[in-house]
Amino acid sequence: MYLQQLSVINFKNYEEAELVFSEGVNAFTGNNGAGKTNLLDAIHYLSLCKSYFNPIDSQQIKQGTDFFIITGVFNKNNQTEAVACSVKRNQKKQFKRNKKDYQRLADHIGLLPLVMISPYDTSIITDGSEERRKFIDNVISQTDNHYLDELITYNKVLANRNALLKLIADTGRYDPGLLEVLDEQLTASGNRIFERRKAFMENFTEIFNRHYGFLSDGAEQVELVYESQLLQDDFAVLLKKSVERDRVLERTTMGIHKDDLQFGIHGMPMKKFGSQGQQKSFLIALKLAQYTFLYQQKGFKPLLLLDDIFDKLDDDRVTKLMKMVSNNDFGQVFITDTSVSRVENVFNKIAVGVKLFKVTGGAIDA
Repeated sequence: MYLQQLSVINFKNYEEAELVFSEGVNAFTGNNGAGKTNLLDAIHYLSLCKSYFNPIDSQQIKQGTDFFIITGVFNKNNQTEAVACSVKRNQKKQFKRNKKDYQRLADHIGLLPLVMISPYDTSIITDGSEERRKFIDNVISQTDNHYLDELITYNKVLANRNALLKLIADTGRYDPGLLEVLDEQLTASGNRIFERRKAFMENFTEIFNRHYGFLSDGAEQVELVYESQLLQDDFAVLLKKSVERDRVLERTTMGIHKDDLQFGIHGMPMKKFGSQGQQKSFLIALKLAQYTFLYQQKGFKPLLLLDDIFDKLDDDRVTKLMKMVSNNDFGQVFITDTSVSRVENVFNKIAVGVKLFKVTGGAIDA
């Protein structure tokens, strides 16, 4: 699968732009703030119906205008897929595939799989467990849209259970029967999500270790461990044991919404003991493992977007990474960098062609 054409109108700092891409490596070069990353974000919209960086659609509209439109033409298994996303201020987002509206945006997720690597990904290491759960859920959702529905169900029941706990605390009236009904619903949905996450991580960890070993020449020992309360005990039992504490805290303290990933290097937490280069290599290996997993599950190559990828990596790891993503295991690649010469030198060194787009303040010279 690859993206043949991209068109944007009033998107971020672009009034209008139209680009035709190579099936291989495409690079956007230009100064910081020129709009390179905005083009990657437009591609992300076409795949996952949202911005990679900002969940508020209206904030992607160019200042002084009332709407944006992103359109793309994909080639998937020699079939054309035309996708369009449009947002008008104070109106619902519209998403179309081959000129037909989606009833649910969730139905589009996974159709055109994509992996993005960005400097913003450091939040996966440095921030709380929610970021790491989001990472797991994003990967699985692109291969299983029932999983996305299950997550929506779980979060609704969780919100209802928390609301009931607050009501009990506020009124002093405790209805064990109603709490039991919610517990049954929560455990049914939570157990399905847990089993899916556990099976995913068993496969994913092996792929991740292989990619990190390649990037580091096997010189560093890293750990990726899935943590869940449900690994220790049955979910229904956990809820019963925690009911008194939940009533005091007015929230549900047990469940898959507490799942986490532990990242380590040489037996120590990556967050505290990994250098910037090691953390970046860890994140890149995570995302490349995501790519490999999606490829295995979908049977065709996703898009790979690399934002500011050369920063904080030494020359050897940059060369190894570019050699890796330019081989037959990967498909179409999009890169941003501030230096034209650096991009040219890297790809000349590994004898791989690259299509260059020079970006200057929302204007593009191919």
